[in-house]
Amino acid sequence: MNERTLRLLEFDTIRNKAADCALSSEAAERIRKDLPLRDAQAVRDLKTLTGAVLERILAGDEKQESLPAIAPLFPVLETEGAVLEIEDAFAVGLFAERGGAFVSWLVKGENQTLKAAADGIPDCSSLAREVFRVIDKDGNLRDLAEFRDIKKRIQNLTKELEHAGSKYTGSEELRRMLQSGVPSQRDGRMVLAVKANFRGRIRGIVHEVSSTGQTVFVEPEEVVEKNNELIIEKQNLDAEIRKVLREMTRTLAEHRDTLILFHERVVYLETIRARSRYSGGTRGRFAPEHPGMETACPLVLVKARHPLLSRPVPIDLAMEGSTRVVIITGPNTGGKTVALKTVGLFALMNQFGLALPAEEGTMLPIFDGIYADIGDEQSLSQSLSTFSAHMTNIASILDASGASSLALLDELGSGTDPEEGSAIAMAILDRLIEKKTRLITTTHHGILKNYGYTREGVENASMEFDGRTLSPTYRIIMGVPGESHALDIAGRNGLAPDIVERARGYLDDERSDISALITGLKKKHEELDTADAAQKAEQLRLREERRSADLRELRLKQKELEIRAGEAGRLRRLLDESRKTLENLVREVREGELTREKTLKVKEFLRNLEERAEAEETLQEEAGRQLALEKRRIEDRYNSPETPEAAGGDVRVKARGGCIPQTIEPGIEVLAGEFKRRARVLRQDKKGSWLVEIGSLRMKMDGKDLTPLAPSEEDRKPVIAAADLAAAPRPQFELNILGMRLEEALDSLGRQIDAAVLGGMGEFSVIHGKGDGILQKGVHDYLRSAPQVADYFFSRPELGGFGRTEVILK
Repeated sequence: MNERTLRLLEFDTIRNKAADCALSSEAAERIRKDLPLRDAQAVRDLKTLTGAVLERILAGDEKQESLPAIAPLFPVLETEGAVLEIEDAFAVGLFAERGGAFVSWLVKGENQTLKAAADGIPDCSSLAREVFRVIDKDGNLRDLAEFRDIKKRIQNLTKELEHAGSKYTGSEELRRMLQSGVPSQRDGRMVLAVKANFRGRIRGIVHEVSSTGQTVFVEPEEVVEKNNELIIEKQNLDAEIRKVLREMTRTLAEHRDTLILFHERVVYLETIRARSRYSGGTRGRFAPEHPGMETACPLVLVKARHPLLSRPVPIDLAMEGSTRVVIITGPNTGGKTVALKTVGLFALMNQFGLALPAEEGTMLPIFDGIYADIGDEQSLSQSLSTFSAHMTNIASILDASGASSLALLDELGSGTDPEEGSAIAMAILDRLIEKKTRLITTTHHGILKNYGYTREGVENASMEFDGRTLSPTYRIIMGVPGESHALDIAGRNGLAPDIVERARGYLDDERSDISALITGLKKKHEELDTADAAQKAEQLRLREERRSADLRELRLKQKELEIRAGEAGRLRRLLDESRKTLENLVREVREGELTREKTLKVKEFLRNLEERAEAEETLQEEAGRQLALEKRRIEDRYNSPETPEAAGGDVRVKARGGCIPQTIEPGIEVLAGEFKRRARVLRQDKKGSWLVEIGSLRMKMDGKDLTPLAPSEEDRKPVIAAADLAAAPRPQFELNILGMRLEEALDSLGRQIDAAVLGGMGEFSVIHGKGDGILQKGVHDYLRSAPQVADYFFSRPELGGFGRTEVILK
């Protein structure tokens, strides 16, 4: 990644913007010197860390405090006996304190990436405390005990000097000899500004004469000793301050290596925070990682926006599968060069650890080299024409690029004879294809459009052009080459109409059929897209209509089954009542005259009733089985394959060790039939057939329709919840809650969901009406929180619209 490519793709501007987000001048300088990484793992780690810091920033508790530059102070700490100045020591204290707060803020929370990044950073809080023991938070020297006696003496001497000076300024006779009523300072000593013609009247030492000679600065004899004492005390104070600073510097020097490591790690993390701030400002997203296939990863841009344009048009571009070369054609000013720069800049930003201003689905490989030949590189100083400059650059790209490189070539083959330029361009493309380099190039040469159709791994693309407005839309159309539309654009930009028409005449005389072919291809492409969309819509409509018809048929069968179930229930009740009646009859007969004939008639009556009830239950069971098979057939036709449980298949009973290894024998409990009702095995009837008792009803069933229950209570718990349907309400395809109170309606809905799950019903509908919307809202709120519900929506208008809701179970 050479500097020329970085400059052409304007990566420097992006890098500077990221550096401007840093709160440390040292971090900003480091970012400006950083280059995009080439190692895939390093890129992955950098983006992961940048993304983690961005999430931390978005948490909203960031405290933005600048970090002063302290790297130049490390050589001072290495020097024996060196003393840091107050402002330098203050900078070290601030860095230690704020850097520690920055690290603490990063690791706050449960993000393991940030914790790992901060692991091993030394604690420099003791160094910050040492600095701020001497210096306050404003950078001023504190009033330490070591200084107080000296400061007090200085204060007393200053008062005495002020008193001595007031004798001169307060006397009317002496004041007229002075140029100023306020004593002055010369070299730290108090002096009086005496008029030159009175200098002999005040005895003392002359320190200075004004430039005009009108004023003489005299130190009176009586304050000379006081001035001497004041200077000595000030020197003592400076010496004491130096002593304290020396001790503080010595403490910092003892921890110099720790401070250097702390500084290095904190500045690095600040470079990451700056990247995160910039990424957050672009509202971008990080390209996903593909471990183990970095170079084989597709190059896909989805709604990519160039970050340096004020109003960028999002572009889509895809190099997937075996595609290694994309040839972009289209009109001038159509956005071809911007597309090239967007791809190249995104690749650099991705490997610099920045988020990309694009939509989800954007993917980028990790390149070991990114090379670009964009724009006019004509050089008068080197006697290079435009074409020569392009060839020089492309030659260097051919030498440096490889299978993991990205090459971006703008206007390939331009600047010379079109025929020879096209031949050179195709030869260059052949070489880059041989080297398996990823290449995106732009061109106006018509022969290169045909090249894209005849080479494996090469795909044409074009910049869309609106023929009505005669202006580009800046959208990329993959798979179709484009026309240059040079005449339309020339006319739109002011070229005289007669010149444009004459040009069209020349073009019509000599042009090939390529433009017509391209136009036809575009039209066919649009027609195919339209037809495909219409076909999908029609298939969806027919599928929905057939599904609705099958569901209506199922509802009718369900209603029929419910009627038969009611009849069977009435028959069972009749059997129970008849049994009691006959038992009373038998008792009466026994109390009277008991004959064998009477007893046989009673038993025959009972047996006939039992056979009728058994036959009715068998018919009901078979109807239920057929209904479940029909339901599975419809679901298999319209939905993806479901699990056996969801499709109403056999519910396998599991113990802790796996399937229950238990055979069917008299006396055990089983789950019987399609609806898995709890039953007890009475005896074996025929080979493979068993007589079972379901409630008060006895019936014969095949052994394959019986599932043994676990012998222990603990192992039986999962089965009871999943399959004991004997006491559960039967699910309905259409639950009508009109006229119910909300509480009653939700209770019915809960029972319906439980029954549907246990019965293997994948979907049903709820009729709640519109009204004031109370039932409608209550039902939707209940469905939203029900864990068994996968989806719910209003029915189609012909099935009830907003007055009815379709419920899909998991």
